[in-house]
Amino acid sequence: MTRMRGRNLDDGVVAVIVQILDGWKDKLTWDALIEVLRRREGLRYTRQALHRHERIRLAFTVRKKALAEQDEQPRTASSPELQIALERIARLEAENQRLAFENNALLEQFARWAYNAQTRNLTADFLNNPLPTVNRDQSELQLTARRKTLTGKKKFAGT
Repeated sequence: MTRMRGRNLDDGVVAVIVQILDGWKDKLTWDALIEVLRRREGLRYTRQALHRHERIRLAFTVRKKALAEQDEQPRTASSPELQIALERIARLEAENQRLAFENNALLEQFARWAYNAQTRNLTADFLNNPLPTVNRDQSELQLTARRKTLTGKKKFAGT
């Protein structure tokens, strides 16, 4: 029996996986994450495929560390509404912690790029140049060839 390959990991799938990790409460392992993805989303990936993506790897590491530091007793409330609010707060705190780590990683990357640009004598003015505009018009060669074919045809087939 051949295994069906999961669809490519695009930004939408990565966002879903990161959201699942933000709300993770139990012991976190790659196998457990793969199983939850298979059951909840119908996605099948290997640990290597998930680990290859920086956002997933960072979210996994941050969540695993947060779960290890978390006290053993989960917060419980007397009313269901309060329990839902406590779960939402925990999820938002986990997301906030992950976003802080992502932001720090991006700041480190920017510092690396700035250093590398400076070592190659690239000025800030050069680096801040706007991107070139995209010319979405048809090329003049295509237009003239099309005009020639249109003018060479008869206007009416019956004449």
